[in-house]
Amino acid sequence: MSQDPYDRFKKEELILRDYLAADRTSLANERTLLSYIRTSVALAAAGGSLIHFLTSLVADIGGGLLLALAAGILGVGFQRFLWYKRRLKNIC
Repeated sequence: MSQDPYDRFKKEELILRDYLAADRTSLANERTLLSYIRTSVALAAAGGSLIHFLTSLVADIGGGLLLALAAGILGVGFQRFLWYKRRLKNIC
């Protein structure tokens, strides 16, 4: 069973409202990607600041963990963005 809600409709049966909904969803997908990027940059800045300004081992480990978390969040954001973009492409 497919999870795409538009599978039961033929492409010719879609009306303007359906296409506009797909456009809104596409814009929301881009906005969500920007949120992932913003979060990743903030975590990277915090991790870099910890490493640069504090000289303890705990700060270095914490900063490294924040940098790794930032990279992971960025990767997840791009992965979800591309996945939803492919799904939306199949609708319209």
